[in-house]
Amino acid sequence: MTETLSMALNITVIIYMIGNLLDLGFMLDVRKAMAGLRDVRFVTLSLLWAFVLCPALAYAIGVMLPMTQPYAMGLLLLGLAPCAPLLPGMVEKARGDLNYAASFMLLVSAGTIILMPIAVPLLVKGVSVSAWTVAKPMLFLIMAPLVVGVLIQLRKPSIASALHPWVKKGTAIDTALMLLLVIFIYSKGFIGAIGTWAVLAQVLFFTLTIVASYTLSFGVPPRRKSVISLGLSTRNVGAALAPLFATRGVAPPEATVMVCLGIPAFFVFSIIAARVFAGRAGSAETAPPASGQA
Repeated sequence: MTETLSMALNITVIIYMIGNLLDLGFMLDVRKAMAGLRDVRFVTLSLLWAFVLCPALAYAIGVMLPMTQPYAMGLLLLGLAPCAPLLPGMVEKARGDLNYAASFMLLVSAGTIILMPIAVPLLVKGVSVSAWTVAKPMLFLIMAPLVVGVLIQLRKPSIASALHPWVKKGTAIDTALMLLLVIFIYSKGFIGAIGTWAVLAQVLFFTLTIVASYTLSFGVPPRRKSVISLGLSTRNVGAALAPLFATRGVAPPEATVMVCLGIPAFFVFSIIAARVFAGRAGSAETAPPASGQA
């Protein structure tokens, strides 16, 4: 029974990643997305936060809090995997710049595929996997569906428009099923984590990530700041789970529990952040021009 449910969860995670990225490809305006990639400040801050500061924060929390090594391992894997495929929906709720959301996803998808296979064997103690073992699901679950969606949108936009609502609806149903399976399968692990430092570690990681990345993204307009912060507050759980699934039976179950605990955590924190950012975006749009401006 447990094995069947675990297999079902794996399938829903795969559908979740493929569906969201395929749908992003259907909606992506490549020319507008490339404009964000030419914004040097945005690109620099996105890469710095995604692949240096967030992993460093996850590592520091794992060292400072007296939690067991498997929980610290799970948090570090989360820290190495920025940006859930549902980012565009969160950015839309936050009234952020959707073109820059596409730019951010393209940027960190490429970064995750390149850097995570290198970083996991070096940084995550207790997980012995080759770089290709980690890279393989990144290529097939992140890059491939995005490229397919973009190609369909460029060559057959009418087909992309027709498929978009069905893919979006199916992915939404799959996401709900994935959350239910996570709660059911790991409910005992979640309850067991309550008596540890794991929950506080998640709260600290997501709170500091959102607040610091938004506050310290100097020179970036609010609607683009929200893209960076939401991209960082959502986590690519499929990418974080890949090394653990590849070493099933070797990796400690608490590490998987910690990664899965990140699913409800990032949903809650990113929804709260999106509402706050939406208010800030509205205030910026209605604010009177500064003295001396036309």
